[in-house]
Amino acid sequence: MKKKVLFEGTATALITPFAKKGIDFKALEKLLDFQYANGVNAVVVLGTTGEPATLTAEEKEAIITLAVRKLKGKIPVIVGVGANNTEQAIKNAREAERLGADGLLVVTPYYNKCTQDGLVKHYTAIASNTNLPTICYNVPSRTGVNMLPETFAKLAEIDNIVGIKEASGNMAQIAKVANLIKNKATLYSGDDGITIPIMSVGGKGVISVASNVVPAHVVSMTTAFLNGDYMLARDKQLEMLPLVDALFAEVNPIPVKKACELLGLANGQLRLPLTTATKKTTEKLKKELAKYV
Repeated sequence: MKKKVLFEGTATALITPFAKKGIDFKALEKLLDFQYANGVNAVVVLGTTGEPATLTAEEKEAIITLAVRKLKGKIPVIVGVGANNTEQAIKNAREAERLGADGLLVVTPYYNKCTQDGLVKHYTAIASNTNLPTICYNVPSRTGVNMLPETFAKLAEIDNIVGIKEASGNMAQIAKVANLIKNKATLYSGDDGITIPIMSVGGKGVISVASNVVPAHVVSMTTAFLNGDYMLARDKQLEMLPLVDALFAEVNPIPVKKACELLGLANGQLRLPLTTATKKTTEKLKKELAKYV
């Protein structure tokens, strides 16, 4: 059976704009319109960049509902449903499916961690409780657990596990993933700084933080690579590196929310324990964003 490819190119890991109380839905609608107008190939809500750890169940439902209402049938709406409690992750997945999501992004369990066998059992349980195509998300710097290539190769045999977002930062590991999965699943970059290197070993795009603020640039970069213009893709990757450095000068999504504020896309408000960007980071962002506006 040929697996569904959720997207190729650029998916934005969208921020969640906050009001003094609750979600700033007007800003969220503006962000969704901005992404679609700039040609992104998919949108991810409630990923790490969306601060889901600080959101209530009601807020999550409202965010998914708005994203689906705005973009369903235009581009895929992918929902982050990961948890370090397998039963909760299953519940999240079912809820996203009920609300009309096109796909799921599931981060590896964090804090309590698990073995590689635990990862296989965790993802197998989630996948068996939803019909939605599912992308695994490996980001050991945040979760404390690294999904090994051999582990994902096992998971890629499951019909509705269709991809992996790789943010280990280890190109040797990522290349091994690409070699093991071949046509069984889709590899995506989870790291804006090495999207084109990952695509060069078989990746089909990126789930991007940078595309919150420069979607057209990221789209043009991934499109160039997919169209075979490798030199243009390389040049756009290198051109973007100083901005990527600024966007990750502090813990994500602190800098990208400040960048959205500087561009007038959202107010940049965060929820504790995250705090606002420092003056040094803000100045760095101003300098780099000025190159794109």
